[in-house]
Amino acid sequence: MSDMSNSLPFNSSIICGFFTPLPPEQAPDDTPGFWAVLQGSSLMVLAGLQQAQLPEGSLPADIIPQTEPMRIGIWQGKPLRAVRIAPDAILPVKYEALPFQGPDIRLDNTLATIAGRAAQILHWERRSCYCSHCGCGLVRIVANWGKHCPSCGEDHFPHIHPCIIVLVRRGTELLLIRNAAWNPGRFSLVAGFLDFGESLEECVQREVREEAGIEVANIRYVGSQCWPFPSQQMIGFLADYAGGEVKPDGVEVVEADWFSVDALPASPGSKRSISRWIMDTYGVDVTAAHSVIKP
Repeated sequence: MSDMSNSLPFNSSIICGFFTPLPPEQAPDDTPGFWAVLQGSSLMVLAGLQQAQLPEGSLPADIIPQTEPMRIGIWQGKPLRAVRIAPDAILPVKYEALPFQGPDIRLDNTLATIAGRAAQILHWERRSCYCSHCGCGLVRIVANWGKHCPSCGEDHFPHIHPCIIVLVRRGTELLLIRNAAWNPGRFSLVAGFLDFGESLEECVQREVREEAGIEVANIRYVGSQCWPFPSQQMIGFLADYAGGEVKPDGVEVVEADWFSVDALPASPGSKRSISRWIMDTYGVDVTAAHSVIKP
């Protein structure tokens, strides 16, 4: 199995050695440090530098946070705090916002990963103010990101949503689909959320059947990626064609077809995604695709 743990952003191994995660602050900490300032799916960095850098020191006075600053860890030996600002906020001239998802990869993988972690944490904080059971305000559980309801006693923990993503092969052909929300010409792999009562392998079978109308077999795991948009865990598989004619569902998927490895459409997905990694690693290498160790 090809090792992807050190090759994809948003997984913790990318920032190992640079970043130490910490639980939420239990008391105010005024130690100066770095800032992960999020604007939509972009990260604010110092402008005009060949290598992007996080702001350090005091948060600029004309940056108005929408959220309370949260220390999320130690970055290069100093506290790292995350905040979110309005999507239409005008940045001071010395800063710019670079996307950490999509085709623009001016951010290196370490800063993209820091931005993704900050985005997941702030998303959880925004969604965990009140108990979903009784509506009472939640309080933090000591030393982790969980929340406790003092009214009904329920505990709540960060919601991570498992999704499968699968490359289906038929000889030297690959199954690719186009989602209804994508521009014409953009294709990628079948993917979808895990449903009630499913194993991951059953989810692979169902999603391929629903989106492309075919059956698959010999399902094998190849790797996973944290995907903080807003809070998915992408679990990657390979599978072999086992029968049926390709037919998109016409609702979620508007195109689905077999593509020869010698005539693939434009590479699918962001270079930061597991979709692209699977395609680059297994899409054109028949030997690699058939040498994956089945767990």
